Amino acid sequence: MKTLLLFVATALAEIIGCYLPYLWLRQGRTAWLLLPAILSLALFAWLLTLHETAAGRVYAAYGGVYVCVALVWLWAVDHVRPTVWDMAGVGVALLGMGIIMLQPTR
Repeated sequence: MKTLLLFVATALAEIIGCYLPYLWLRQGRTAWLLLPAILSLALFAWLLTLHETAAGRVYAAYGGVYVCVALVWLWAVDHVRPTVWDMAGVGVALLGMGIIMLQPTR
């Protein structure tokens, strides 16, 4: 559960760090949004270091959680309801993440 919550926090930090420059570049919002974006991306990088497994495995498994959190963001922030295809894709991504993270130890 701790790992999953850490993955979710990591995904939120990355999404926020990318969404704020999007608001500036695509929606004409203030360039001051770049400051919290930088901080959010720094937080994202730091959160990735808190995982106990090898970095490459963490990055690969993190991708599955990122896809899921991104679709929740799509619904909650962009107000676009995910499709059945979106949900199927999340299921496949999370299955892949589970296979990577829950493999038997040697």
